[in-house]
Amino acid sequence: MILKNISVLYGNDLKFIEKTSVEVTGNTIQKISSKIKPSKNKVVNCNGLLLIPGLINSHTHIGDSVAKDIALNKDVDSKIHPMFGVKQKILRETEPKKLILFMRKTAKSMLKKGITTFVDFRESGLDGILLIKKALFDIPIRVVILGRIEFYQSKNQIKNNTPIPKSYLNQLEPLLKNCDGLGISGSNENSDSALKQLSKIKEIRAIHCAETKQSYLKSKRMTKKTEPERCLLLKPNFLVHMTYASKSDLKLVSKKIRGIVVCPRANASLAEGIPDIEQMMKMNCNVAIGTDNLMINSPDLFREMDFLWKVTMGIHKKRVDPKKILKMVTVNAGKLLDKKIGCIKEGYLADAVFIKKNSLDIDPLQNPHASIVHRANENSIKAVMIGGKIVHGKL
Repeated sequence: MILKNISVLYGNDLKFIEKTSVEVTGNTIQKISSKIKPSKNKVVNCNGLLLIPGLINSHTHIGDSVAKDIALNKDVDSKIHPMFGVKQKILRETEPKKLILFMRKTAKSMLKKGITTFVDFRESGLDGILLIKKALFDIPIRVVILGRIEFYQSKNQIKNNTPIPKSYLNQLEPLLKNCDGLGISGSNENSDSALKQLSKIKEIRAIHCAETKQSYLKSKRMTKKTEPERCLLLKPNFLVHMTYASKSDLKLVSKKIRGIVVCPRANASLAEGIPDIEQMMKMNCNVAIGTDNLMINSPDLFREMDFLWKVTMGIHKKRVDPKKILKMVTVNAGKLLDKKIGCIKEGYLADAVFIKKNSLDIDPLQNPHASIVHRANENSIKAVMIGGKIVHGKL
């Protein structure tokens, strides 16, 4: 396929190119040039369209999409604690067919919103992993599934540095054969020994960290170490949240991991604050964005970018380049996952979103990065491509 006369946000810096052609061969972007010669490939005139990288939702829990807006006025632990939260009760008591139905609806919703890849922290052990795979079997969205063994330690076990029992460790092999790695609930449910045991797996390792002030203080009380210090025992590829991370925490983790996933709307809706992306960027952290729990948020990265951009400027009273926000759901997320996605560039997977430049909300398109970040929405999308195939809309 040759996409002719198209505008593009090109490469790692999302450089705006007014008019060019993009050649897609198989599932990959082969060539980007205004001088692509006609070939046997299908030629599509894309005049009036802007091609941007497929959006990457770097942190979700889509299993709780059956519980939208339940327990709105409860505190964080009452809602989502991995051992006694209302979310866990719902996941245990809801029949699998119903969970599958709503996970499918969520995946379809993400596709319509330009999300081509999402990273899901999957609860309920191997059964939970098999459930999401069943839900998505015919939906062409990319998913990175991070499972977990349902093993959580008490305060005394953590203080006594109790390791994970062999019976639970034996669950790791079949679990990891069916997913992409581990998505750990947090260091406050795992001893140092447990985190070190889990650090030995070769697949992706990620963990919630410093989401709330309460969890940050709890770590210090129990272990005299900060949450980020303890989370690093997992040797994680990335951390999720870091809402209450200090400057020294950020300096420490920036040298050890691929990046941080922030979830600003989720943190705000839980009345837990806003992640300090300005400080994260100063510490050279690679920042990506996730929409987090479906019971709390819609899986909409346009709304997430708009919120994060404006609330950050409102808090710090300082301008933030919108391109930096857009990178968080594209280029930065691709780096976080160490995959050739999130970028319109030769050799990368052909995951992209076709934006209508004349759509009511963004016409006239005078600053493409700002317009995508705070004006675009699913109505601005003409089509979505994953792996070189149009999976939503038409060209």
